[in-house]
Amino acid sequence: MILRWFIFLLVIIGFNWYSSLAIKTITKNSWIYYTYLLVNLLILVNFVIQITLKNYSSYFFYSLGLVLVSVVFQISVIVFLLVEDFIRLPVWVYRIFSNGLETSLSYIPSRRLFISQLSILLASIPASALFLGMLRGKYNYKVIKHQLSFNRLPKEFNGFKIVHISDFHCGSFDNKEKLTYGIDLINKQKPDIILFTGDMVNNIADEILPWKELISSVKAPHGKYAVLGNHDYGDYTAWDSDQDKVNNLNKLIALESEMGFKVLKNTSEIIKINQSTIDLIGVENWGSGFKQKGDLDLALLNTNPNDFKILMSHDPTHWKEKVLTHNQHVDLTLSGHTHGMQFGIEIPGIIKWSPAKYRYKHWAGIYQESGQIINVNRGFGFLAYPGRVGIYPEITLITLQKKEVENG
Repeated sequence: MILRWFIFLLVIIGFNWYSSLAIKTITKNSWIYYTYLLVNLLILVNFVIQITLKNYSSYFFYSLGLVLVSVVFQISVIVFLLVEDFIRLPVWVYRIFSNGLETSLSYIPSRRLFISQLSILLASIPASALFLGMLRGKYNYKVIKHQLSFNRLPKEFNGFKIVHISDFHCGSFDNKEKLTYGIDLINKQKPDIILFTGDMVNNIADEILPWKELISSVKAPHGKYAVLGNHDYGDYTAWDSDQDKVNNLNKLIALESEMGFKVLKNTSEIIKINQSTIDLIGVENWGSGFKQKGDLDLALLNTNPNDFKILMSHDPTHWKEKVLTHNQHVDLTLSGHTHGMQFGIEIPGIIKWSPAKYRYKHWAGIYQESGQIINVNRGFGFLAYPGRVGIYPEITLITLQKKEVENG
């Protein structure tokens, strides 16, 4: 572990030095050059101190965010410098063979001012976007609305409104006023039911406590339901004993219950309007490459195969690997988990891109296959990088429609 950290620090310091060559090229003022080196070094040292102290507060995430901004800027600059150096190197080698090493050392081709200026200008774009994402993006809540039509939906549920939210990650919140705005935005949708698809916390149940009253204020006449996400189990922190970890999970479920959420752990509920019903199913986390405690067979045990079904499952890989191939038809699956990687480009109807697509086939929004639909929520909160760029925190409003009503 120490060796890995040592290598990591050497690499970052190397990035700092190499990228600083562009600064050195465009300015004759040495204090600007040394200030650049010092600022990046202080950002790195501060981050190392937070890790050493195990201070995983919101300040830690800002420290991580600044490291990310710094490294992205440096790497972007280095790309240009490397291209230039691949051109400079053959010229220098040629001079060595032509004029000798001693003479050539005095005539190493100098860096072009234009290349260094261009590298700094272009590197500032992603770095600035990441910095602004920390200041403004992470609470820039978006309500995304979908009208979804189904043959099996009972007529009484035509127009039934679901607010789908996911991935609060309470330990990352740091602004009560802006969080209040987001919670109010949920209630303004006037949902019939609220469904939360996991990751209430980053690691420990106590992260909920500062926000408990606020989150409790979300309301829906047909109730509030939740499932567990991979972070809710406490797998990413050190515990003094296995029992402490179990107690933490039990406390988290108890706190969610106190906030009005019924946590479904591989079980189902019947949602009723007049004499018509639909099945709401909730499984524990099941993810490709993550904890696999979800048991779809067990969750479906008390359901009627012919009834309309909504499944809450935190990780969207569950849909592809288990749900679509199951012998029971699940009409609508709701997931989260990916956050859309909190970074990307979205222009509705034109482009939807994020690095998340290279890890998850279904990473944000609506997907349809084999007569079944999944919605992958982009997440209400944020994790690690304390910001969002292009992929903003999401409140999904899904309106169910009976196809016969819609077409008739």
